[in-house]
Amino acid sequence: MRIEVPARRRNLISLTPLIDVVFILLVFFMLASSFLDWRGISLNMPPVSEVGRVHDGSLELRLGVDGSVSLDGEAVSRDAALRRVGAAVSTEPDRLVIVRPEGEVRLQTMVEWLEALSGAGATNVSLRQG
Repeated sequence: MRIEVPARRRNLISLTPLIDVVFILLVFFMLASSFLDWRGISLNMPPVSEVGRVHDGSLELRLGVDGSVSLDGEAVSRDAALRRVGAAVSTEPDRLVIVRPEGEVRLQTMVEWLEALSGAGATNVSLRQG
């Protein structure tokens, strides 16, 4: 008498749950991340020989902690300062604009001013310690 042992059936691993998990992770990371257009602002440091030197014909923009703005020692509004800088750089494109933040001015405020000055046409902008 011969006893036949049934052939052992091989268990197959289904890939469907794995694909579902990968898809859910993909959707999660797509929704959790932000796709903003980050732009860098190039800041060039002046040479050591020019750090303390005052440039003739430059515009000096002082930013106060309380939001006050003065251009060449005269208190002005933000719009007036940008208009004056725009007018000055339209006649002389390489004119230096020195931005001097005072005390504890927020970095975001300085970045907003640098972007606004760039929008006004200023290409030669220097950030100095107030």
